Amino acid sequence: MGNKLYVGNLSYGISDRDLEKLFAQYGTVRSARVITDRDSGKSKGFAFVEMDSDSEAKAAIDALNGSELDGRAMTVNEARAKEEGGGGHRGGGHRGGGSHRSGDRW
Repeated sequence: MGNKLYVGNLSYGISDRDLEKLFAQYGTVRSARVITDRDSGKSKGFAFVEMDSDSEAKAAIDALNGSELDGRAMTVNEARAKEEGGGGHRGGGHRGGGSHRSGDRW
């Protein structure tokens, strides 16, 4: 188990500080970051929280997953590593025009 947590189904008004306070009940919070839209700056409704240890992360998951915050049932689980490649594009940065080989997904 890792100590970095994914927190989903958040109210759009939740701040980094709100999450830090909430998760601090279960151990030392290294970081709490609500993910925002790059253009608008508005919350995307999810966040990542990093706890000091795996045992603290597990305690937070056990206590908070499915619990209600601002009228919404949160999802709290271990964060998964970001997959290579991002949006399904494969190398090169080709952006249109011409034909595509079968099997390419755009």
